Amino acid sequence: MNAVCPGYVDTEALAAMSEDERKAAQAKIPMRRFARPEEVAAAIRFLACPEASYITGSVLKVDGGIL
Repeated sequence: MNAVCPGYVDTEALAAMSEDERKAAQAKIPMRRFARPEEVAAAIRFLACPEASYITGSVLKVDGGIL
């Protein structure tokens, strides 16, 4: 079994964050932005594809390098 651990993803769930909260969170991410949902989906799709069939017990961080 594998796992995908996303960081902040730019979805409605983050809509309640103030602009200051967003800037503070993004400052902790080396890429300086939140993930797009399709970026997390791509990681999940990869782990589900036949080419990844020999990958087991892995945790794939999709977090932009969050500190």
